[in-house]
Amino acid sequence: MSHRPDALVLDFVEWIAASPRRYSEVMEAWKTSCPRLTVWEDAIDQGLVQRCRIGGQLSIETTDAGRDLLAKTRQRFQRPPAAMAVSAGD
Repeated sequence: MSHRPDALVLDFVEWIAASPRRYSEVMEAWKTSCPRLTVWEDAIDQGLVQRCRIGGQLSIETTDAGRDLLAKTRQRFQRPPAAMAVSAGD
């Protein structure tokens, strides 16, 4: 992946990662009439989620790339802040 996904794409991938979702559920929850809001398409295009069949139903699941992205994002935000060095003369 050559660029960092925006926050809405990360939210979408995290929502799908919690549990594969039926396609109809995804479309209902993430539908939009705004042509500039392409969360669903961006996640598919970036290989973060994919269509699959679960129990004969068209569903959406997170890909390995999507799970890796979430893990890296979580690591970045869970790092403790660097300790600030204070000199004795301050």
